[in-house]
Amino acid sequence: MGENLLLADKTRGCFLAGFGTIWLYLIANRYMLMNWNDFLQEQTPDQATAADCALATLASLGLIRVQGEDARDFLQGQLTNDIRAVTAEQAQLSAWCNPKGRMLALMLVFQHGDGLYLQLPRERIAPVLKRLGMYVMRSRVTLSDASEELPIMAVGGDCISGLLKNAPEDHFASHQSGKLTLIRFPGEQPRIQVIGATDALAKVWEQTIATATQVNEEWWQLQNIRNGIPAIYDATAETFIPQMLNLDLLNGISFTKGCYTGQEVVARMKYLGQLKRRMYLARFDAVEKPEPGDKLFSTHSKSAQGAGKLVDVQASPAGGWEALVAAEISSVEAGGMRLGDAGGPELKIQPPPYGLDSGESG
Repeated sequence: MGENLLLADKTRGCFLAGFGTIWLYLIANRYMLMNWNDFLQEQTPDQATAADCALATLASLGLIRVQGEDARDFLQGQLTNDIRAVTAEQAQLSAWCNPKGRMLALMLVFQHGDGLYLQLPRERIAPVLKRLGMYVMRSRVTLSDASEELPIMAVGGDCISGLLKNAPEDHFASHQSGKLTLIRFPGEQPRIQVIGATDALAKVWEQTIATATQVNEEWWQLQNIRNGIPAIYDATAETFIPQMLNLDLLNGISFTKGCYTGQEVVARMKYLGQLKRRMYLARFDAVEKPEPGDKLFSTHSKSAQGAGKLVDVQASPAGGWEALVAAEISSVEAGGMRLGDAGGPELKIQPPPYGLDSGESG
C-alpha cells in the first residue's frame, strides 16, 4: 500500500500533462480511482465558460444510499413526493421537512441498480444522514454515504444525442445502462447528469472530452438557477416551506400520497391559501459575493421575517449576479426589492420559466 501511495505522488505531475495519460492511469490505478472527485477538481477550469457542448464534474453534490426491504415505505413517510413513482426510468425532486414544514433538504431521488439514492449538496450529507437515521427505528433500512463510490458528471448541449446513447428526453426521466444512470434536467440547453461507478464514468469522460468543452461546476448551478431549480444548503436549512421554493410547480410534492413529516403544514398552504411567498429569478450587481440565506429588503414589507432571502446565487457571465430568491409576493409586485438593506443593490426580478400560479398566494 505504501508503495502504491508513493507511486501516485511521484506520478501526479505526469497526470496533468494530458487527458490521455490521465485516464489511462485513472483506470489502471486504484488509488486514483478512490479519489476521483479530488482529482477532477484540480482539472476544472476557473470560469463557468459557456459552451455549445459542455462537460463538468459535479463534485459538490453527494449521495445517500437507501437500501433494505422497507426502503420505499420509509422514504414514503419522510419525503414530500410519492416515492412509488421513482423507477429505473423516472427520478423526482422531493423535500424532507421538519415537523413545522420547513425544508431540511431538497433531494433528487432516483433508482440506481437495486437501490434508491438521494442526491443533495455534499455539505448536507452528514447532517441529513444523522437526523434521517433517527427515524429508521425498527424499519429494515440502511442509510449510507455513497458520494465517493458513485461520483457525478454532467454533459450539456445538442451533442448529447451523439455522445450518450439512450439519453432520456423528458424532465427528470432516467435511464440505466450498465454501471451508469443518466438523468435529464430541464433547460433550453439539453442537460444530462451521469452517475455511476468510477471506472465506467472515467470511460464516458474520456470519450466525451474529445468533443466537449470542459467547464466548471458553476455552469451547472447557473443553469439550475435559470431554470428555477432550487437547492437547500446548510445556511438555508429549516428556512423555507416547499411551496415557497415552487416545489408544487416542479412536481416535487404529492398532495395525495398520505402522511409524511411536515405534511400538515404543507397541505394547509395548498388548501387554505396561506402562501405569501414564491421563488423568483433575480439579477443584480454587488461588489461582495452574496451567499444563500442573505436577506432581502423592501419598504413595502411588514413581515418580521423580512421581505425574503437568497436561495441560490452564481456569478453571471454578463457581469453581476444571477439568483433565485424566495420573496414576498406583495413586495415583488410593489417593486424596489433590494439585497440586504435600503442601501443595497436593487434586484431585477422575473418569474421562473415554468411560470407562477398565483391562485394560492392568499
